[in-house]
Order: sequence, then C-alpha cells, then structure tokens
Amino acid sequence: MASESISSLILFIAAMLVAASVAGVLVTNVNDISNSIDAYSGDVADKIDTDVEIISDPGSDAVYNASGDENVTLLVKNTGQKTLAGDGSDLDILLDGEYVATDVLTTTVPVGGGNDPWRRGVVAELEIDRALEIGAHRIVIDANGDREVFEFYVP
Repeated sequence: MASESISSLILFIAAMLVAASVAGVLVTNVNDISNSIDAYSGDVADKIDTDVEIISDPGSDAVYNASGDENVTLLVKNTGQKTLAGDGSDLDILLDGEYVATDVLTTTVPVGGGNDPWRRGVVAELEIDRALEIGAHRIVIDANGDREVFEFYVP
C-alpha cells in the first residue's frame, strides 16, 4: 500500500511540474501578444486620427504655373484630429509616380511659416518645384496611411 501512495505522489509531482511549465510558456506568449497589440494599436490610432484633403481645383490655372517658376501648387487642408508637422515631413508625395523629396517641397502653413504645427482646419500650401510637360498628371499624398489623389491637366 505504501508503494501505491509513493507512485501516486511521484505522478502528482510530475503532473504539477508539467502544468507549471506549460503555464509559464502561456504567460510569456500572452505577454508578448499583449505588447504587440499595444504597439500596433498606437499606430492604428495615429492612422485613424490623420486625415488630409486636397482642396485645390484641378481645373484652375493656379495649380501649375507654366509661364513663371514652373511649379505645382496645392492647397491641402488638415481635416483630421492629429496635428501634423508644418514642414511637410509627415507627408509622402508622389508626382506622376516619382517620389517628391521634402527638400524639394515648400510648405507654407498660414499661421507663421513652415515651422508651426499643422493643426486641424488649417490649410497648407504645398509647392513642388518641378517642370511638367503638357498632358495629364497625378499627385498622390499619403499622410500616415490616409491617401489622397489629385489629377490635373497641364495645357
């Protein structure tokens, strides 16, 4: 009889060791998943809070200055909850499929210049110094996943 209780005790201790190691692995995995969700949810919140709208008229002569400096001028309004950088560094811009570097981009936020934050409701003027040929052109502006497309024609 004593041998039965000793073997039961050994099996019980072995079962407890296995259960403790499985619980330790599960706690570690759940903690890693929780940290990943926290990090990802911050990025998603930024994407949801960011929204810009291009308010320039594609039929206007003000979009492309062919007779002067040969630059593209767009009016872009921050309609989201997130405040963006006034220098345009939060924007990714493609002009006819080519990336526009921020050093080519001139951003003017009406409240005092390019170093002021670009708050909700404020309209920024984006100037891209690039000569364009006659024909249809397309600009894509991406701000934290919010993508706006602007198509215009140069006569």
